[in-house]
Amino acid sequence: MEDHHEGRCENCIIRQLNALKALSKEELKKISDSKVTKSIKKGDALFEEGEKLNGVFCVRNGVSKLSKMSDNGKDQIVKIATKGEILGQRSVITEESTNLSAVALNDMEVCYIPKNHLTDTISNNVAFIKAILVHMANDLKFADDVIVNMAQKTVRQRIAETLRYLDKNFGVDQDGYIAMTLTREDIANVVGTAKEACIRTLTSFKKEGWITTDGKRIKIEDDKALHKLIEGL
Repeated sequence: MEDHHEGRCENCIIRQLNALKALSKEELKKISDSKVTKSIKKGDALFEEGEKLNGVFCVRNGVSKLSKMSDNGKDQIVKIATKGEILGQRSVITEESTNLSAVALNDMEVCYIPKNHLTDTISNNVAFIKAILVHMANDLKFADDVIVNMAQKTVRQRIAETLRYLDKNFGVDQDGYIAMTLTREDIANVVGTAKEACIRTLTSFKKEGWITTDGKRIKIEDDKALHKLIEGL
């Protein structure tokens, strides 16, 4: 069973880091052999904003929120990272401190790849550097989209968008509730609003019959209505 895990894990490194088939089998094996599997408990940080990283993390199981502390001390979530995603590569490559913190939203399993095994490969492989830059450019595009959304969409639209994003990316449990459970505070932090405003919005969605809730769990009842709200129809 463990072998099956190993194989799958190696695939996720191939998929992310080897976007342009940039690594030779030997280089890939070297990186793969250097990795260490770590368990991170829900609520624990993989790394904190401002830390110097000595390696990258590849998500094997579980979900992490990547967030930045704003000037007023609020946590702004810029991304939710799931299985197969790589965290910390910008910091490792630029050798700068991290500009985000990563906290586990549920129990996680990650592969940790020490920096020296990556930098050896990077310095000798132009195609690999190009692949990494493409990957980082996509992350920047995602961050830009988040910023544009924040500026142009209402809190109601942004919460509707977040619920649909979670539903699409994490699926639902056997009762139809979104399988990824976020606290009201997490949802507020994703959309950049106060927790109270988030709770008010979810209550109004419930009154409209668009969602139902059970404790923290949320079920989308009328996806079309949420979509219309987001598009401003």
